[in-house]
Amino acid sequence: QGQLVESGGGSVQPGGSLRLSCAASGFTFERALMSWHRQAPGKERELVARIVTTSGGTYYADSVKGRFTMSGDNAKSTVWLQMDSLKPEDTAVYYCSAPLIDLWGKGTLVTVSS
Repeated sequence: QGQLVESGGGSVQPGGSLRLSCAASGFTFERALMSWHRQAPGKERELVARIVTTSGGTYYADSVKGRFTMSGDNAKSTVWLQMDSLKPEDTAVYYCSAPLIDLWGKGTLVTVSS
């Protein structure tokens, strides 16, 4: 039950910005934990950020804290990841998830290079 569709990935130079979107359907979004993970080639998937939709409370990995901002709109059943001051090490496939129900999007590729 449920579907997540990411969008907004692309290529950007170091220091640039991107905004990822994740449109959710098929579950109770307004009482959910929503997360962004990323996976770089040859590396394990890692948690980037998460939000509790009931409260809007957020968590960020140390590697992105101060540069990335996660937000959500319960009326639109959508979460975003605003990524600023991007670094080459941010290059990865980014996945939206509702981890408590093990629901994942297909991912969107972010490439940061000169």
